[in-house]
Amino acid sequence: MKLHHLPLLLLPLTALADSERQPYACDNGSRIEISFSAASDGRPQATLHFADEAITLPQVPAASGALYRNDTLRLHTKDDEALFEDGKGNARRCLRGATPPASPVAAQPAAASSFIDLAGQVSYRVRMALPPEAVLIIRIQDTARAGAPARVLAEQRIGLAGQQVPIAFQATIDRDLIGKKARVTVAARIENKGKLLFINDKSYPALANGQPLPLDIQLKQVAGGKAG
Repeated sequence: MKLHHLPLLLLPLTALADSERQPYACDNGSRIEISFSAASDGRPQATLHFADEAITLPQVPAASGALYRNDTLRLHTKDDEALFEDGKGNARRCLRGATPPASPVAAQPAAASSFIDLAGQVSYRVRMALPPEAVLIIRIQDTARAGAPARVLAEQRIGLAGQQVPIAFQATIDRDLIGKKARVTVAARIENKGKLLFINDKSYPALANGQPLPLDIQLKQVAGGKAG
């Protein structure tokens, strides 16, 4: 059995004290089991038990719920909900028990969810191929406070591995992190080995009346931002 370290989603606090496997049903039809324990140094961790492997993620600080993650994977749990992101732009929403969560397209169940799903694509008009090592960075942020730094609600790094534009992405934010006066926007950039190649030059609102908007983000090439 392979053992990897991956990020976990917010889980109920009671689960942290219970090392038994907790069953979760996911919106893509899959099922996983999650157990919670402490590492040798006492740090809480979560293990995702799949059919052919187990993935262990250390807990990291979170604004709400419990967050487990490494450089690419995230597990965020809150109450009976869990959200798993694989670092490739894919996310699966899971619910503790045998019944999967309702599809986000169903208005009433989605409104009751602790999470908000965002989806869109990133592109640019310059005729330039991205190098295999390029990384797309998506940042969901609250820009309501004029003159103050944006508050980052979620950040996702997607290794492109040769993928070219348009590049689809999905991101999820915790509804409880959004205040009544929040202005949630999406920022995107493409880097290659730490060098900035493309970035958005205008604001892209992510929500309208608390509901997600379609996101079609156009990036601009930065000065000197040529691949190679």
